[in-house]
Amino acid sequence: MSIHGYKKAVVTGASSGIGRATVRALHEQGIEILAIARRADKLDALASETGCDTLAADIRDTGAIKKVLVEFAPDILVNSAGVGHGMTGLETVDASAIEEAVAVNVLAPLQMTAMAIEGMKSRGRGHIVNIGSISGIHTMASALYGATKSAVHQLSQNLRMELRGTGIRMTELCPGRVRSEFYDAAQGDRTQIDAAKDTGISELRPEDIAGTILFALQAPLHVNISTIEMLPTEQAVGGFDITPIQN
Repeated sequence: MSIHGYKKAVVTGASSGIGRATVRALHEQGIEILAIARRADKLDALASETGCDTLAADIRDTGAIKKVLVEFAPDILVNSAGVGHGMTGLETVDASAIEEAVAVNVLAPLQMTAMAIEGMKSRGRGHIVNIGSISGIHTMASALYGATKSAVHQLSQNLRMELRGTGIRMTELCPGRVRSEFYDAAQGDRTQIDAAKDTGISELRPEDIAGTILFALQAPLHVNISTIEMLPTEQAVGGFDITPIQN
């Protein structure tokens, strides 16, 4: 089983949520995987399950990652690591959390992509997948998170232009609400964050996102799935709706 001859993939944020589900989905396709995340115990469990290679590192530590990634030579890069700081207002997070949000959500995918594309270009093939957000393409409630994900959107759009003629494809996935540890790790007003976790809707699962990544990867090589917006059926964007969810 193979996807266009792709042999290796790097997945960031692999210890939970979308990243972990993506590792599992790619493993089922026979792809050799390097899973990167901070939590070594979670990576060890994932390695026991899938046989993936692991690197326990902070995604901001470019020096610790670059040599390993370049030697691994991935055909697929999934930039899944991210943080949701500032979901309850810019004034609810301190300066260090603002810096972390920019470093993890913006600088890390830029650095990871820069590391990966040289080898992809030399092989004449590759696929980069960025996990964006509907907050990056629609006006939502978080200035900080929206700003970082808007940067991911523009990175993805402009990288498509840069990569023309290289054989490298570029996909951005923009999910809505996903059932994951996202809100558990977010920084801001804890009472508001905990209240926001219970939406009353059937949220997307990480496996839904992983399946869509496979859809983009498996498209014919002359097809580039550029941007996908994914929402739970009960969630919509584009206006202000005060109507309560009817169960």
